Parts: sequence; structure tokens; C-alpha cells
Amino acid sequence: MFNWVDIGQIIFADLILSGDNALVIGMAAAGLAANQRKKVIFIGMALAALFRILFAVGASTIISVPGILLLGGLLLAWVCWRFYGEIKDFAAPQPEETVVSSEDQPKVSMRSALVTIAIADISMSLDNVLAVAAIARDNTQLLVMGLVLAIVLMAFFATLIMRVMLKFPAIAYVGLVFLVYLTGKMLYDGWLDLLTYL
Repeated sequence: MFNWVDIGQIIFADLILSGDNALVIGMAAAGLAANQRKKVIFIGMALAALFRILFAVGASTIISVPGILLLGGLLLAWVCWRFYGEIKDFAAPQPEETVVSSEDQPKVSMRSALVTIAIADISMSLDNVLAVAAIARDNTQLLVMGLVLAIVLMAFFATLIMRVMLKFPAIAYVGLVFLVYLTGKMLYDGWLDLLTYL
């Protein structure tokens, strides 16, 4: 039987953490050619779902691993560094003569976008599973519900973020600042957790 307080907490956690993952996928997809965006978003969702399922299976073991959050924070820091290099080109104003054709001209390679998304998916899926597992505890049904909801929310947010960024390229910097904040928080929490084991 579900506890409505737990369900509410999981929905809130999913909204925040799925939004983070969607931000990375949307930012990466926005820098690609128009015919590649849907494909990359789909692959990004599939990878995120896969990592969430894998981490969920071993959630109880993962939670007990010293420094796991710190590792996730380091992975996310690497994602921020990659994005910083990419959005300088992405957010740069386009010459008037190329505005019409810019939709079909990729500013990042598909391979680069997928590598960035995969690393972010690992870090953020870990974060999401740890949060949901901490709320669901031994309730497997609640854990599964939380992860399915996370994937659905992520699919919605990623497409929305990509569309907004295509209209307002400079907003990529706002997304980067938010990711840096999340990275700092994850590194701080991870360091505190690691100290408790030392």
C-alpha cells in the first residue's frame, strides 16, 4: 500500500532531478542539426532509463558505497566543462545570411553530444535512484513508480528545453550555471558522506 506522503516526495524529487537530466539532453540536442535532434533525445532517454533500471536493481548496495555521490559529482563537473566549451559556439550570434540555414547546420557533433549525454545520464540517474530509493525504502512498487515517472517527465522537459534554447540560444548559459550549482551541491554532499566513513 502506498503512503501518499512518500508519493508526494517522490513526485517532487522526480520533477527536480528529471528536469536536471532533461536540461542536459535538451542542451546537447539543441546544438545538433534539425534531423538529428529527435534521434539524440530518444537515445538520451533510453540511456537514462537503462541506467536508472540498473542502478535501481542495486540501489541498496549502491547507497552503501563510500564516495559514490562524490564520484557522481565529479562526472557532472566533467559534463559542465564540456558544455562550457560547446555553448560558446552555440550561443554566439549568427550572421544574418546564415540564420535561415542554421537549423540544419550542427554546432556540435552527434558523437560529442551522445558522450556528454551518456556521462550526465550516469551521474544524474545515480542521483535520481538514490533519492527515490531513500524515500521508497523497501517498497519496490513505489521505487518502480518513481523511476517510471522520472523517465516520463524527462521526455517532456527535454523536448521543451530544446525548443526554448533554439529560440533563445543565450539561455544555454543559464542552464550551465544551474548545472554548476548542482555539481557543487553533489560534490559537497558526496564529500560529507565520504567523511562519515573515514
